[in-house]
Amino acid sequence: MEHLHSTEAALTVLRSIAREYSREIEVSHDIGADQTSRRTAAGVGVTADPDGSLPHEAFVEFGGSPRISVRLYPDDDGDGDADALITVEGVECPDVPRDSVPAFVRSVLSGLAYVRGRRFPPGYRLIVPLPGDETYKEFIPMVTLTPWLSARVR
Repeated sequence: MEHLHSTEAALTVLRSIAREYSREIEVSHDIGADQTSRRTAAGVGVTADPDGSLPHEAFVEFGGSPRISVRLYPDDDGDGDADALITVEGVECPDVPRDSVPAFVRSVLSGLAYVRGRRFPPGYRLIVPLPGDETYKEFIPMVTLTPWLSARVR
């Protein structure tokens, strides 16, 4: 996986994935410390970080089925490892590293993602395999099993 050094770099890759899978994509941007998800910590009228940079957060929605949305967070701690929140058919997958977002979205759109059901204790998990033996597993409440998720139960 390539390193995505900025939110804009991640958006460029997500736009190319949308073209690859013939999906519409809608992107909204929040730029500035007073506009991103840490609005209350920034203070009134403060738009730049202490280092002078402008944090950039984006929300991406893919059209079609399955419903996929991605919230790309800015790198808050300066270590270059920003996270994302990916939602697939209402199932939230938090803390996905920004560099893993393209592989995650490709896995879902290409049909590699599936749902595993258990009889006892009853429940379902969305399983999204990524290259390099990395797998994301998220619990799905039974009441939120959509037709797309139901079609992928193993």
